[in-house]
Amino acid sequence: MLTVRLDDRLNTLARKAAAMEGASVSEFMRRAIAERAERALSSDASGRLADVIGAVHGGGTGGARDSGGAFAEMLAERRKRS
Repeated sequence: MLTVRLDDRLNTLARKAAAMEGASVSEFMRRAIAERAERALSSDASGRLADVIGAVHGGGTGGARDSGGAFAEMLAERRKRS
């Protein structure tokens, strides 16, 4: 058995979230711990990064592809000045 101390804010959040899911606080906490532990122990990066994958959109402007050309131009300018 494990005993966990929660501050008032986290205790309130856990109780509200458990109630919204129709689960006991204990069941809610068991599932949350299991999900987090599985993610932390995952051998691949996608498991460890599951909470952030897809959180940022790059905009599709091709910036990453153009960086090589921009870097080459910068080096050429430096060579001209030297």
